[in-house]
Amino acid sequence: MMNLLETSILNTVGNTPLIELSHIVPEGCARILVKLESQNPTGSMKDRMARAVVSGAITRGELLPEGTVVEYTGGSTGTSLAFVCAAMGYNLSIVTSDAFSLEKRDHMRALGAEVLELPSEGGNTTKELIQKMIAKAKELSTSPDAYFADQFNNPDAASGYVTMAEEIWDQSNQQIDAFVQSVGTAQCITGVAGTLRNKNSGIYIVAVEPSESPVLSGGYPRPHKIEGVGPGFIPPIWKDSLANEIIQVSTEEAMDMSRRLAREEALFAGTSTGANVVAAIKLAGRLGLGHTIATVACDAGLKYLSGDLYKFH
Repeated sequence: MMNLLETSILNTVGNTPLIELSHIVPEGCARILVKLESQNPTGSMKDRMARAVVSGAITRGELLPEGTVVEYTGGSTGTSLAFVCAAMGYNLSIVTSDAFSLEKRDHMRALGAEVLELPSEGGNTTKELIQKMIAKAKELSTSPDAYFADQFNNPDAASGYVTMAEEIWDQSNQQIDAFVQSVGTAQCITGVAGTLRNKNSGIYIVAVEPSESPVLSGGYPRPHKIEGVGPGFIPPIWKDSLANEIIQVSTEEAMDMSRRLAREEALFAGTSTGANVVAAIKLAGRLGLGHTIATVACDAGLKYLSGDLYKFH
């Protein structure tokens, strides 16, 4: 008889491919490897984090049977939590916004989540919008059976990305010189950077943020349209020691690179992936031949077909 744990859909999270960009990287640059997190069940790296968050809450007794997970999200975290909650039999209440793709919002609903959408200012991600979403989720989480996932502060979230780092290390034959990742909650870069530096303390870590809202670099928050990153404030878990360098990428650069990746590399992804590759190419030019950079395809392009990113008519 099969072990139900071994056949659970939750075990399809992770073990995603690591591919080398072969056309878009200019000559004379370091090679760039991309972790295809779009191959996770919901098409997002956040599946790793959601599984760790829900499992941690259950282990500590903070999420009880018949309980409800409550979260604020730009979409991918909500979709991943909806996937995990559906698989494990928990209710989910999500606070999101029309600033984020329709596909993400519909995906959450399809997986059984209750979704509340707050209005944005022209479809932009702003500090004020994120703070309103957080406040509403906190309000909803006052119910006695609620567990507030609170991705910016959750103690289990970064641990969900340890496996990503271990896979990158093994799949690259332990040949990584640098890792590049865009920052939203900073949970991914925290989990991956810590694990990779345990393997090789000399690995160079680059954080990516929107040039329109360069708060990690000491600038002011402003609207942008790189979904899932650049919340307009410094994430609570962020430490300056996390990254050796911060590279700023504009919404226009990120969108243009996302489209190029689809056409030239057959890599269909969202704007945060485009931002990652823009930054990785900038670094690759400086490092030069003989070096290897790893970055992340954070999610799948199918999540963005209704928006401006892939609007061709």
